Amino acid sequence: MFTQNPSLSSAGTPLKLDRWRRSIRPIGVYMLYGLASRGDKLLSIDALRGYLVEIDPDTDNTTILNPNHLNAFVGATGLAATDERVWFTRDESVYTCTWDDLTPQELIALPYEANSVAVWGSTLYVSCQKSGYIHIYNGNNGTPITKLLAPGMGVESLTIRDEELWVTDIEEQTVYCMDRATGEIRFSVLTPFERPTGISFHAAADPDETLLYVVYSGEEAYIRDDPNSDPPQQLAWRDRTFIHPLHYHYNAKDHYAVSNGYLIEMSYVEELSPLDEVELENLDWRIALPSDTHRQKVRSVEAVGMPFTEEMQGDQRVAVFHFDRLQPHEGRIFGWKALIEVRSIKYHLTPRDTENAPPLPPEMQAVYLVDNDDLKMNSEIVQRSAKEAIGSETNILRQVLRIRNYVYDRLSYGIKPKIDPPDVVLVRGVGSCGEYVGVLLALCRLNGIACRTIGRYKCPPAGDRQNLPLQPDFNHVWLEFYIPGLGWVPMESNPDDIQENGPYPTRFFMGLAWYHVEIGKGISFEKLRVNHQLVDKDVISLGDLAINHVRFTILQELPPPND
Repeated sequence: MFTQNPSLSSAGTPLKLDRWRRSIRPIGVYMLYGLASRGDKLLSIDALRGYLVEIDPDTDNTTILNPNHLNAFVGATGLAATDERVWFTRDESVYTCTWDDLTPQELIALPYEANSVAVWGSTLYVSCQKSGYIHIYNGNNGTPITKLLAPGMGVESLTIRDEELWVTDIEEQTVYCMDRATGEIRFSVLTPFERPTGISFHAAADPDETLLYVVYSGEEAYIRDDPNSDPPQQLAWRDRTFIHPLHYHYNAKDHYAVSNGYLIEMSYVEELSPLDEVELENLDWRIALPSDTHRQKVRSVEAVGMPFTEEMQGDQRVAVFHFDRLQPHEGRIFGWKALIEVRSIKYHLTPRDTENAPPLPPEMQAVYLVDNDDLKMNSEIVQRSAKEAIGSETNILRQVLRIRNYVYDRLSYGIKPKIDPPDVVLVRGVGSCGEYVGVLLALCRLNGIACRTIGRYKCPPAGDRQNLPLQPDFNHVWLEFYIPGLGWVPMESNPDDIQENGPYPTRFFMGLAWYHVEIGKGISFEKLRVNHQLVDKDVISLGDLAINHVRFTILQELPPPND
Protein backbone atom coordinates (compact mmCIF):
# COMPACT_ATOMS: atom_id res chain seq x y z
CA MET A 1 0.00 0.00 0.00
CA PHE A 2 1.36 3.43 -0.95
CA THR A 3 1.43 6.13 1.78
CA GLN A 4 2.04 9.68 0.61
CA ASN A 5 4.82 11.63 2.31
CA PRO A 6 2.97 14.13 4.56
CA SER A 7 5.46 16.84 3.59
CA LEU A 8 4.36 16.65 -0.06
CA SER A 9 1.20 17.93 -1.70
CA SER A 10 -0.95 15.68 -3.90
CA ALA A 11 1.08 17.00 -6.84
CA GLY A 12 4.35 15.90 -5.22
CA THR A 13 5.59 19.44 -4.47
CA PRO A 14 6.85 20.43 -1.00
CA LEU A 15 4.26 21.93 1.34
CA LYS A 16 4.95 25.14 3.25
CA LEU A 17 5.41 24.15 6.91
CA ASP A 18 4.73 26.50 9.80
CA ARG A 19 7.86 25.42 11.65
CA TRP A 20 7.38 28.16 14.23
CA ARG A 21 4.30 26.45 15.67
CA ARG A 22 4.78 22.81 14.73
CA SER A 23 5.19 20.32 17.57
CA ILE A 24 7.69 17.61 16.67
CA ARG A 25 6.58 14.20 17.89
CA PRO A 26 9.37 11.67 17.29
CA ILE A 27 8.23 8.14 16.48
CA GLY A 28 8.91 5.22 18.81
CA VAL A 29 10.47 7.09 21.73
CA TYR A 30 9.41 7.27 25.37
CA MET A 31 11.41 9.74 27.45
CA LEU A 32 13.68 12.22 25.64
CA TYR A 33 16.42 14.08 27.51
CA GLY A 34 18.90 16.51 26.03
CA LEU A 35 18.67 18.19 22.64
CA ALA A 36 21.24 19.12 20.01
CA SER A 37 21.34 20.22 16.40
CA ARG A 38 23.41 18.62 13.60
CA GLY A 39 22.90 19.70 10.02
CA ASP A 40 19.19 19.83 9.26
CA LYS A 41 18.29 17.30 11.97
CA LEU A 42 17.75 17.36 15.72
CA LEU A 43 19.36 14.89 18.12
CA SER A 44 18.12 13.61 21.46
CA ILE A 45 18.47 10.61 23.79
CA ASP A 46 15.66 8.32 24.90
CA ALA A 47 16.84 7.82 28.48
CA LEU A 48 14.53 4.83 28.94
CA ARG A 49 15.71 2.80 25.93
CA GLY A 50 19.19 4.27 25.42
CA TYR A 51 18.41 5.41 21.88
CA LEU A 52 20.53 8.22 20.47
CA VAL A 53 18.04 9.44 17.88
CA GLU A 54 18.15 11.71 14.87
CA ILE A 55 14.85 13.49 14.23
CA ASP A 56 13.57 15.23 11.13
CA PRO A 57 11.79 18.35 12.45
CA ASP A 58 9.53 18.51 9.38
CA THR A 59 8.27 14.92 9.31
CA ASP A 60 8.95 13.40 12.79
CA ASN A 61 10.97 10.66 11.08
CA THR A 62 13.20 9.07 13.72
CA THR A 63 16.45 7.13 13.26
CA ILE A 64 18.40 5.28 15.96
CA LEU A 65 22.08 6.17 15.51
CA ASN A 66 23.56 3.82 18.14
CA PRO A 67 21.84 0.44 17.58
CA ASN A 68 24.81 -1.46 19.04
CA HIS A 69 25.54 0.81 22.04
CA LEU A 70 22.14 1.16 23.74
CA ASN A 71 23.16 0.17 27.28
CA ALA A 72 25.83 2.86 27.41
CA PHE A 73 23.20 5.57 26.81
CA VAL A 74 20.43 4.30 29.12
CA GLY A 75 19.76 6.92 31.81
CA ALA A 76 21.51 9.74 29.94
CA THR A 77 20.10 13.19 30.77
CA GLY A 78 22.11 15.65 28.67
CA LEU A 79 23.45 15.89 25.14
CA ALA A 80 25.81 18.06 23.08
CA ALA A 81 27.16 17.47 19.60
CA THR A 82 29.45 18.84 16.91
CA ASP A 83 30.17 17.47 13.45
CA GLU A 84 32.92 15.27 14.91
CA ARG A 85 31.91 14.32 18.47
CA VAL A 86 29.07 13.61 20.89
CA TRP A 87 28.98 14.39 24.62
CA PHE A 88 26.38 13.22 27.11
CA THR A 89 25.86 13.05 30.88
CA ARG A 90 24.89 9.95 32.82
CA ASP A 91 25.03 9.39 36.55
CA GLU A 92 28.08 11.32 37.88
CA SER A 93 30.00 11.41 34.63
CA VAL A 94 30.39 13.18 31.31
CA TYR A 95 31.07 10.83 28.39
CA THR A 96 32.25 11.51 24.86
CA CYS A 97 32.60 9.56 21.63
CA THR A 98 33.09 10.18 17.93
CA TRP A 99 30.47 9.73 15.25
CA ASP A 100 32.69 7.09 13.66
CA ASP A 101 32.84 5.05 16.87
CA LEU A 102 29.90 5.52 19.23
CA THR A 103 31.63 3.72 22.10
CA PRO A 104 31.47 6.24 24.99
CA GLN A 105 34.58 7.09 27.00
CA GLU A 106 34.40 8.78 30.41
CA LEU A 107 35.88 12.29 30.28
CA ILE A 108 34.84 13.93 33.56
CA ALA A 109 33.71 12.50 36.91
CA LEU A 110 31.74 14.75 39.30
CA PRO A 111 31.08 14.14 43.00
CA TYR A 112 27.34 14.42 42.28
CA GLU A 113 25.03 13.50 39.43
CA ALA A 114 25.74 15.40 36.21
CA ASN A 115 22.54 16.58 34.53
CA SER A 116 23.43 18.21 31.21
CA VAL A 117 26.33 19.31 29.03
CA ALA A 118 26.97 22.04 26.44
CA VAL A 119 30.07 22.60 24.34
CA TRP A 120 31.70 25.80 23.10
CA GLY A 121 34.97 25.24 21.26
CA SER A 122 37.19 23.33 23.65
CA THR A 123 35.12 24.26 26.72
CA LEU A 124 32.44 22.13 28.37
CA TYR A 125 29.62 23.43 30.56
CA VAL A 126 28.09 20.82 32.90
CA SER A 127 25.02 21.38 35.08
CA CYS A 128 24.71 19.70 38.47
CA GLN A 129 21.58 20.20 40.55
CA LYS A 130 23.06 18.69 43.70
CA SER A 131 25.99 21.13 43.77
CA GLY A 132 23.85 24.10 42.66
CA TYR A 133 26.37 25.09 39.97
CA ILE A 134 27.11 24.94 36.30
CA HIS A 135 30.70 23.64 36.16
CA ILE A 136 33.06 24.70 33.37
CA TYR A 137 35.81 22.30 32.19
CA ASN A 138 38.55 22.07 29.63
CA GLY A 139 37.01 19.77 27.05
CA ASN A 140 40.36 18.32 25.93
CA ASN A 141 41.52 16.93 29.27
CA GLY A 142 38.56 17.40 31.63
CA THR A 143 40.30 19.77 34.05
CA PRO A 144 38.02 22.25 35.88
CA ILE A 145 38.18 25.94 34.94
CA THR A 146 35.48 27.69 37.02
CA LYS A 147 31.79 27.43 37.90
CA LEU A 148 28.63 29.56 37.66
CA LEU A 149 25.72 29.64 40.08
CA ALA A 150 22.77 27.69 38.65
CA PRO A 151 19.75 29.97 38.13
CA GLY A 152 16.96 27.57 39.14
CA MET A 153 16.24 24.86 41.69
CA GLY A 154 15.57 21.84 39.44
CA VAL A 155 17.44 19.66 36.99
CA GLU A 156 18.77 21.95 34.26
CA SER A 157 19.60 21.49 30.57
CA LEU A 158 22.08 23.65 28.64
CA THR A 159 22.88 25.01 25.21
CA ILE A 160 25.14 27.83 24.00
CA ARG A 161 24.71 30.49 21.32
CA ASP A 162 27.55 32.96 20.80
CA GLU A 163 28.16 34.64 24.17
CA GLU A 164 24.90 33.38 25.68
CA LEU A 165 24.40 30.32 27.89
CA TRP A 166 20.77 29.15 27.73
CA VAL A 167 19.48 27.09 30.64
CA THR A 168 16.11 25.38 31.03
CA ASP A 169 14.91 24.10 34.41
CA ILE A 170 12.52 21.18 34.75
CA GLU A 171 10.92 22.45 37.99
CA GLU A 172 10.94 26.16 37.22
CA GLN A 173 9.51 25.55 33.71
CA THR A 174 11.72 28.48 32.80
CA VAL A 175 14.44 29.19 30.25
CA TYR A 176 17.21 31.55 31.37
CA CYS A 177 19.40 33.55 28.99
CA MET A 178 22.74 34.06 30.78
CA ASP A 179 26.08 35.60 29.99
CA ARG A 180 28.22 32.50 29.49
CA ALA A 181 31.31 34.19 30.96
CA THR A 182 29.85 35.78 34.10
CA GLY A 183 26.64 33.81 34.68
CA GLU A 184 24.58 37.02 34.87
CA ILE A 185 20.94 36.42 33.96
CA ARG A 186 19.95 38.72 31.11
CA PHE A 187 16.29 37.67 31.13
CA SER A 188 14.14 34.58 31.52
CA VAL A 189 10.97 33.22 29.91
CA LEU A 190 8.40 30.61 30.88
CA THR A 191 7.96 27.50 28.73
CA PRO A 192 4.46 26.80 27.34
CA PHE A 193 4.52 23.20 28.60
CA GLU A 194 5.74 21.56 31.79
CA ARG A 195 8.84 19.40 32.38
CA PRO A 196 11.36 20.79 29.85
CA THR A 197 14.24 18.31 29.56
CA GLY A 198 16.42 19.69 26.76
CA ILE A 199 17.10 22.83 24.73
CA SER A 200 18.85 23.71 21.48
CA PHE A 201 18.93 26.28 18.70
CA HIS A 202 18.33 24.81 15.26
CA ALA A 203 18.81 26.43 11.85
CA ALA A 204 16.46 25.34 9.09
CA ALA A 205 17.37 25.61 5.41
CA ASP A 206 17.16 29.39 5.79
CA PRO A 207 19.52 30.65 8.56
CA ASP A 208 17.06 33.47 9.22
CA GLU A 209 14.58 30.81 10.37
CA THR A 210 16.69 29.63 13.32
CA LEU A 211 14.38 28.40 16.05
CA LEU A 212 14.93 27.69 19.73
CA TYR A 213 13.55 24.22 20.45
CA VAL A 214 12.72 22.71 23.84
CA VAL A 215 12.03 19.03 24.45
CA TYR A 216 9.46 17.99 27.07
CA SER A 217 9.16 14.62 28.82
CA GLY A 218 6.58 13.49 31.32
CA GLU A 219 3.43 11.43 31.72
CA GLU A 220 -0.22 12.08 30.96
CA ALA A 221 -3.39 10.49 32.22
CA TYR A 222 -5.81 8.99 29.72
CA ILE A 223 -8.90 6.79 29.62
CA ARG A 224 -7.95 3.28 28.52
CA ASP A 225 -10.50 0.94 26.99
CA ASP A 226 -9.97 -2.40 28.76
CA PRO A 227 -12.48 -5.04 27.55
CA ASN A 228 -11.56 -7.31 30.48
CA SER A 229 -12.78 -4.77 33.05
CA ASP A 230 -16.23 -3.66 34.06
CA PRO A 231 -16.65 -0.85 33.28
CA PRO A 232 -14.12 -1.09 30.43
CA GLN A 233 -12.96 2.51 30.77
CA GLN A 234 -9.96 2.69 33.11
CA LEU A 235 -7.70 5.56 34.16
CA ALA A 236 -4.13 4.91 33.02
CA TRP A 237 -0.86 6.75 32.44
CA ARG A 238 1.40 6.92 29.40
CA ASP A 239 4.69 8.56 28.48
CA ARG A 240 4.44 11.92 26.71
CA THR A 241 7.46 13.39 24.99
CA PHE A 242 7.68 15.97 22.20
CA ILE A 243 9.65 18.98 20.95
CA HIS A 244 8.23 22.45 20.42
CA PRO A 245 9.65 25.85 19.41
CA LEU A 246 10.08 28.40 22.19
CA HIS A 247 9.45 32.00 21.09
CA TYR A 248 10.37 35.04 23.15
CA HIS A 249 10.74 38.80 23.13
CA TYR A 250 12.57 40.76 25.82
CA ASN A 251 11.44 44.30 26.61
CA ALA A 252 14.49 45.63 28.45
CA LYS A 253 12.92 49.03 29.08
CA ASP A 254 10.01 47.56 31.05
CA HIS A 255 11.98 44.63 32.50
CA TYR A 256 9.88 41.76 31.15
CA ALA A 257 9.96 39.05 28.52
CA VAL A 258 6.98 37.40 26.84
CA SER A 259 6.97 33.93 25.32
CA ASN A 260 4.66 31.54 23.47
CA GLY A 261 1.02 32.52 23.40
CA TYR A 262 -2.36 31.41 22.13
CA LEU A 263 -5.54 32.89 20.76
CA ILE A 264 -8.31 31.64 23.01
CA GLU A 265 -12.05 32.07 23.21
CA MET A 266 -13.40 32.30 26.74
CA SER A 267 -17.04 32.43 27.75
CA TYR A 268 -18.44 33.15 31.20
CA VAL A 269 -22.19 32.54 31.48
CA GLU A 270 -24.59 32.49 34.44
CA GLU A 271 -27.64 30.24 34.48
CA LEU A 272 -30.37 31.35 36.87
CA SER A 273 -31.05 28.49 39.27
CA PRO A 274 -32.06 29.96 42.66
CA LEU A 275 -32.11 27.68 45.69
CA ASP A 276 -34.97 29.70 47.16
CA GLU A 277 -37.69 31.84 45.63
CA VAL A 278 -36.28 35.32 45.19
CA GLU A 279 -37.83 38.42 43.67
CA LEU A 280 -35.64 41.45 43.03
CA GLU A 281 -36.43 44.73 41.32
CA ASN A 282 -34.08 47.11 39.53
CA LEU A 283 -31.22 44.61 39.63
CA ASP A 284 -27.81 45.17 38.03
CA TRP A 285 -25.74 42.02 37.74
CA ARG A 286 -22.11 43.11 37.27
CA ILE A 287 -19.44 40.80 35.83
CA ALA A 288 -15.87 41.95 35.24
CA LEU A 289 -14.42 41.67 31.73
CA PRO A 290 -10.90 40.57 30.68
CA SER A 291 -8.18 43.23 30.94
CA ASP A 292 -5.60 44.47 28.44
CA THR A 293 -2.07 44.03 29.83
CA HIS A 294 1.52 43.54 28.67
CA ARG A 295 0.78 39.85 28.09
CA GLN A 296 -2.93 39.88 27.29
CA LYS A 297 -4.89 41.60 24.52
CA VAL A 298 -8.68 41.51 24.26
CA ARG A 299 -9.65 41.36 20.60
CA SER A 300 -13.42 41.39 21.10
CA VAL A 301 -16.20 40.84 23.64
CA GLU A 302 -19.80 39.96 22.89
CA ALA A 303 -22.90 39.27 24.95
CA VAL A 304 -24.31 35.80 25.51
CA GLY A 305 -28.02 35.26 26.20
CA MET A 306 -28.99 38.88 26.79
CA PRO A 307 -27.36 42.26 26.11
CA PHE A 308 -25.19 44.17 28.57
CA THR A 309 -23.92 47.68 28.93
CA GLU A 310 -20.26 48.29 29.65
CA GLU A 311 -18.98 50.46 32.47
CA MET A 312 -15.52 51.37 33.71
CA GLN A 313 -14.69 50.71 37.34
CA GLY A 314 -11.44 52.60 37.73
CA ASP A 315 -9.47 51.36 34.73
CA GLN A 316 -11.26 47.99 34.59
CA ARG A 317 -14.10 47.02 32.25
CA VAL A 318 -17.34 45.63 33.70
CA ALA A 319 -20.37 44.13 31.93
CA VAL A 320 -23.68 45.19 33.51
CA PHE A 321 -26.78 43.06 32.93
CA HIS A 322 -29.95 44.89 33.96
CA PHE A 323 -33.19 43.26 35.19
CA ASP A 324 -36.22 45.45 35.80
CA ARG A 325 -37.56 42.56 37.83
CA LEU A 326 -36.05 39.17 38.60
CA GLN A 327 -38.96 36.84 39.33
CA PRO A 328 -39.10 33.44 41.02
CA HIS A 329 -38.69 30.47 38.65
CA GLU A 330 -37.46 32.76 35.87
CA GLY A 331 -35.14 31.05 33.38
CA ARG A 332 -32.19 33.01 32.02
CA ILE A 333 -28.68 32.51 30.75
CA PHE A 334 -26.49 35.58 30.38
CA GLY A 335 -22.84 36.44 30.23
CA TRP A 336 -20.05 37.25 27.81
CA LYS A 337 -17.73 35.63 25.31
CA ALA A 338 -14.29 37.11 24.64
CA LEU A 339 -11.58 36.53 22.07
CA ILE A 340 -8.25 36.99 23.85
CA GLU A 341 -4.56 36.81 22.98
CA VAL A 342 -2.58 35.46 25.93
CA ARG A 343 1.17 34.96 26.35
CA SER A 344 3.47 33.94 29.15
CA ILE A 345 5.30 36.78 30.87
CA LYS A 346 8.29 36.88 33.19
CA TYR A 347 9.64 40.06 34.78
CA HIS A 348 13.38 40.35 35.34
CA LEU A 349 14.06 42.58 38.33
CA THR A 350 16.80 42.29 40.92
CA PRO A 351 17.00 43.80 44.41
CA ARG A 352 19.48 46.30 42.95
CA ASP A 353 16.76 47.54 40.56
CA THR A 354 14.47 48.29 43.52
CA GLU A 355 17.04 49.61 46.00
CA ASN A 356 16.20 53.27 45.43
CA ALA A 357 12.47 52.90 44.86
CA PRO A 358 10.56 56.11 45.71
CA PRO A 359 7.90 56.16 48.47
CA LEU A 360 4.46 54.78 47.71
CA PRO A 361 2.19 57.68 46.63
CA PRO A 362 -0.43 58.66 49.27
CA GLU A 363 -3.33 57.97 46.92
CA MET A 364 -2.14 54.37 46.52
CA GLN A 365 -1.62 53.98 50.26
CA ALA A 366 -5.27 54.90 50.78
CA VAL A 367 -6.41 52.10 48.46
CA TYR A 368 -3.82 49.32 48.64
CA LEU A 369 -2.54 49.39 52.24
CA VAL A 370 -5.91 49.14 53.98
CA ASP A 371 -8.00 46.25 55.24
CA ASN A 372 -10.86 46.42 52.74
CA ASP A 373 -11.61 42.70 52.41
CA ASP A 374 -11.80 41.16 55.89
CA LEU A 375 -8.02 40.68 56.06
CA LYS A 376 -7.94 40.86 59.89
CA MET A 377 -4.89 43.11 59.76
CA ASN A 378 -5.52 44.20 63.37
CA SER A 379 -5.41 40.66 64.74
CA GLU A 380 -2.44 39.63 66.84
CA ILE A 381 -1.49 36.56 64.78
CA VAL A 382 -1.55 38.45 61.47
CA GLN A 383 0.51 41.35 62.81
CA ARG A 384 3.02 39.00 64.39
CA SER A 385 3.30 37.02 61.15
CA ALA A 386 3.89 40.23 59.17
CA LYS A 387 6.89 41.07 61.37
CA GLU A 388 8.29 37.53 61.38
CA ALA A 389 7.98 37.21 57.61
CA ILE A 390 10.39 40.00 56.65
CA GLY A 391 12.65 40.10 59.70
CA SER A 392 15.16 42.92 59.22
CA GLU A 393 14.88 42.96 55.39
CA THR A 394 14.34 46.43 53.89
CA ASN A 395 14.45 45.76 50.12
CA ILE A 396 10.92 45.51 48.72
CA LEU A 397 11.70 42.68 46.30
CA ARG A 398 13.35 40.55 48.96
CA GLN A 399 10.53 41.42 51.37
CA VAL A 400 7.84 40.11 49.03
CA LEU A 401 9.78 36.93 48.32
CA ARG A 402 10.35 36.36 52.05
CA ILE A 403 6.64 36.91 52.72
CA ARG A 404 5.74 34.41 50.01
CA ASN A 405 8.15 31.80 51.38
CA TYR A 406 6.92 32.43 54.94
CA VAL A 407 3.33 31.76 53.86
CA TYR A 408 4.39 28.65 51.95
CA ASP A 409 6.20 27.34 55.02
CA ARG A 410 3.06 27.70 57.14
CA LEU A 411 0.29 26.70 54.75
CA SER A 412 -0.60 23.64 52.74
CA TYR A 413 -3.05 23.75 49.86
CA GLY A 414 -6.59 22.47 50.34
CA ILE A 415 -10.01 23.27 48.88
CA LYS A 416 -12.46 24.77 51.38
CA PRO A 417 -16.22 25.42 51.01
CA LYS A 418 -15.75 29.09 51.87
CA ILE A 419 -12.98 31.67 52.19
CA ASP A 420 -11.89 32.18 55.80
CA PRO A 421 -9.96 35.30 56.95
CA PRO A 422 -6.17 35.21 57.35
CA ASP A 423 -6.19 34.82 61.14
CA VAL A 424 -8.22 31.60 60.87
CA VAL A 425 -6.15 30.31 57.95
CA LEU A 426 -2.82 30.86 59.74
CA VAL A 427 -4.04 28.89 62.75
CA ARG A 428 -5.46 26.10 60.60
CA GLY A 429 -2.39 25.82 58.35
CA VAL A 430 -4.40 24.81 55.27
CA GLY A 431 -5.80 27.17 52.66
CA SER A 432 -7.30 27.45 49.21
CA CYS A 433 -5.82 29.76 46.56
CA GLY A 434 -8.13 32.55 47.75
CA GLU A 435 -7.01 32.06 51.34
CA TYR A 436 -3.34 32.10 50.31
CA VAL A 437 -4.09 35.42 48.60
CA GLY A 438 -5.77 36.81 51.71
CA VAL A 439 -2.77 35.99 53.91
CA LEU A 440 -0.31 37.37 51.34
CA LEU A 441 -2.32 40.58 50.98
CA ALA A 442 -2.49 41.11 54.73
CA LEU A 443 1.23 40.52 55.35
CA CYS A 444 2.31 42.65 52.40
CA ARG A 445 0.04 45.56 53.27
CA LEU A 446 1.14 45.55 56.91
CA ASN A 447 4.69 45.94 55.63
CA GLY A 448 3.77 48.89 53.43
CA ILE A 449 3.72 46.94 50.16
CA ALA A 450 0.78 47.81 47.90
CA CYS A 451 -0.94 44.76 46.46
CA ARG A 452 -4.24 43.72 44.92
CA THR A 453 -6.14 40.61 43.86
CA ILE A 454 -6.30 39.43 40.26
CA GLY A 455 -7.77 36.33 38.56
CA ARG A 456 -10.29 34.74 37.88
CA TYR A 457 -9.76 31.63 35.79
CA LYS A 458 -7.02 29.59 34.19
CA CYS A 459 -7.49 27.99 30.80
CA PRO A 460 -6.71 24.25 31.00
CA PRO A 461 -2.99 24.19 30.06
CA ALA A 462 -3.40 22.10 26.92
CA GLY A 463 -1.85 24.15 24.14
CA ASP A 464 -1.80 21.13 21.83
CA ARG A 465 -5.56 20.51 22.16
CA GLN A 466 -6.91 23.18 19.89
CA ASN A 467 -10.47 23.87 18.69
CA LEU A 468 -11.97 21.71 21.42
CA PRO A 469 -14.15 23.03 24.28
CA LEU A 470 -12.25 22.90 27.60
CA GLN A 471 -13.73 23.46 31.05
CA PRO A 472 -11.63 24.49 34.06
CA ASP A 473 -12.28 22.54 37.25
CA PHE A 474 -12.02 25.56 39.57
CA ASN A 475 -11.77 29.31 39.59
CA HIS A 476 -8.44 30.77 40.64
CA VAL A 477 -7.00 33.98 42.07
CA TRP A 478 -3.51 35.40 42.47
CA LEU A 479 -2.16 38.87 43.20
CA GLU A 480 -0.04 41.77 41.98
CA PHE A 481 2.31 43.86 44.09
CA TYR A 482 3.42 47.38 43.27
CA ILE A 483 7.02 48.55 43.05
CA PRO A 484 7.11 52.37 43.16
CA GLY A 485 8.75 53.73 40.04
CA LEU A 486 8.41 50.43 38.20
CA GLY A 487 4.75 49.39 38.40
CA TRP A 488 2.63 46.32 39.09
CA VAL A 489 4.13 42.83 38.83
CA PRO A 490 2.30 39.49 39.31
CA MET A 491 2.78 36.77 41.90
CA GLU A 492 0.92 33.49 42.00
CA SER A 493 -0.91 32.46 45.16
CA ASN A 494 -0.09 28.79 45.78
CA PRO A 495 1.11 26.79 42.69
CA ASP A 496 4.79 27.28 43.59
CA ASP A 497 4.19 25.75 47.05
CA ILE A 498 5.22 22.32 45.79
CA GLN A 499 7.02 20.75 48.76
CA GLU A 500 7.21 21.00 52.53
CA ASN A 501 9.65 23.66 53.79
CA GLY A 502 10.99 24.45 50.32
CA PRO A 503 12.99 25.27 48.42
CA TYR A 504 10.27 26.78 46.27
CA PRO A 505 10.49 27.61 42.56
CA THR A 506 10.17 31.24 41.49
CA ARG A 507 8.57 30.50 38.11
CA PHE A 508 5.42 32.45 39.07
CA PHE A 509 7.14 35.04 41.24
CA MET A 510 6.87 38.02 38.87
CA GLY A 511 5.57 35.71 36.17
CA LEU A 512 2.38 34.26 34.70
CA ALA A 513 1.88 31.40 32.25
CA TRP A 514 -0.07 31.84 29.02
CA TYR A 515 -3.08 30.05 30.52
CA HIS A 516 -3.70 32.71 33.18
CA VAL A 517 -6.58 35.00 32.16
CA GLU A 518 -6.51 38.39 33.87
CA ILE A 519 -9.97 39.66 34.74
CA GLY A 520 -10.84 42.57 37.05
CA LYS A 521 -7.60 43.85 38.53
CA GLY A 522 -8.23 45.02 42.08
CA ILE A 523 -12.04 44.83 41.79
CA SER A 524 -14.65 42.19 42.58
CA PHE A 525 -15.21 39.75 39.77
CA GLU A 526 -18.97 39.64 40.21
CA LYS A 527 -21.39 41.81 42.23
CA LEU A 528 -25.10 42.53 42.54
CA ARG A 529 -26.65 45.98 42.86
CA VAL A 530 -30.29 46.51 43.78
CA ASN A 531 -31.59 50.06 43.39
CA HIS A 532 -27.95 51.10 42.79
CA GLN A 533 -26.84 49.71 46.16
CA LEU A 534 -24.37 46.86 46.51
CA VAL A 535 -25.95 43.70 47.91
CA ASP A 536 -24.01 42.05 50.74
CA LYS A 537 -23.10 38.44 49.98
CA ASP A 538 -24.47 37.43 53.39
CA VAL A 539 -27.89 38.74 52.31
CA ILE A 540 -27.99 37.29 48.80
CA SER A 541 -25.29 34.91 47.65
CA LEU A 542 -24.47 34.68 43.97
CA GLY A 543 -23.95 30.97 44.40
CA ASP A 544 -27.51 30.63 45.69
CA LEU A 545 -28.92 32.41 42.66
CA ALA A 546 -27.12 30.94 39.68
CA ILE A 547 -24.80 28.27 38.25
CA ASN A 548 -21.86 29.51 36.23
CA HIS A 549 -20.64 27.92 33.01
CA VAL A 550 -17.03 28.59 31.99
CA ARG A 551 -15.62 27.41 28.68
CA PHE A 552 -12.29 27.87 26.92
CA THR A 553 -11.38 27.03 23.34
CA ILE A 554 -7.75 27.31 22.25
CA LEU A 555 -8.02 28.43 18.64
CA GLN A 556 -4.39 28.64 17.53
CA GLU A 557 -0.84 29.41 18.63
CA LEU A 558 0.10 33.05 18.17
CA PRO A 559 2.97 34.07 15.87
CA PRO A 560 6.28 34.79 17.62
CA PRO A 561 6.16 38.04 19.63
CA ASN A 562 8.13 40.97 18.28
CA ASP A 563 7.17 44.00 20.40
